[in-house]
Amino acid sequence: MNRINRRQVLAGLGMGVLGAALPMRRVFAQDKWPAKPVNFIVPFPAGGPVDTSARFVTKPLGEMWGQAAVVDNKAGAGGIVAARIAAREKPDGYTFFFPSIHHAVHPSLRTDLGYDIQKDFDPVGTVARFPIILCAHPSLGVKSLQALIDKAKASPGQIAFSSSGTGGGTHLAGELFNSLAGVKLMHVPYRGSAPAMQDLVGGQVDLMFADAPSALPFIKSGRIIPLGVGNPEPSVLAPDVPPIGQTVQGYEAYSWTGLNAPKGTPAAVITQLNQQLDGILKDPQVGPAMAAAGAEPMPGTPEDFARFLDNEMKKWNKVITEANIKIQS
Repeated sequence: MNRINRRQVLAGLGMGVLGAALPMRRVFAQDKWPAKPVNFIVPFPAGGPVDTSARFVTKPLGEMWGQAAVVDNKAGAGGIVAARIAAREKPDGYTFFFPSIHHAVHPSLRTDLGYDIQKDFDPVGTVARFPIILCAHPSLGVKSLQALIDKAKASPGQIAFSSSGTGGGTHLAGELFNSLAGVKLMHVPYRGSAPAMQDLVGGQVDLMFADAPSALPFIKSGRIIPLGVGNPEPSVLAPDVPPIGQTVQGYEAYSWTGLNAPKGTPAAVITQLNQQLDGILKDPQVGPAMAAAGAEPMPGTPEDFARFLDNEMKKWNKVITEANIKIQS
């Protein structure tokens, strides 16, 4: 589909959504939303997975509306800075926020957040997930998840896994594995995914629960071995890698992002935006493009996202409590 036709399809989708509910259409005709540029706060720097996913959906939204959909990167403190700012924005339908897995984890690690991710925001919808792949260095001598579990049980605390940092998604994925598989892998934190992956490839550590974009080039070159993916079903990014949950019952771990609005944003605006967002994420052109960037579309209703966030917060709180994970504020 060429660029012009894709715009026409997305624009048509937006018109179809509005036309499906006449009472809603009258409200929007009266309020003319959006009548000016819409600001989307992203809590991480440009080029990262959350930012990239945000741009996949804001660009067609802007084309649909004939108004600018502005991506506003406000990085800092693992997403806390942006969440504080977004929580205090006027709930007029012109500011939205892309939360991530970090915002489900922070309440269990810190008491100084300055916002409540559930009470201070209204959910708009889920957006994307970023698969986590458990990878091993060939020197470990395991080529399957069960072989790893057997080896880890025989040598508790002797097999090390790297992560991008204490309390991050790749760390918690490993601690969840420890809990559900009944093993004790030793955690080695790094300052970022790149050095953690570098030491896995170099054989300084045995394992890493790695984000797919970091892992896939080294998997393809044979320098590391994929043992399982954290998705509940095979990932389109690595379709030949089995879900960890097939061997470790109940295991599910991946990074993600969704879309929130400041608490009190008009319900009609949230409904329209969710329906348009959902249509974009289901566009057959969008899925492959997001996959090429290491993301998988996650369409869903505001209620779906509210339940998902609540479940994520409870899951990671249990992991953090049981593993006694602490971070320095």
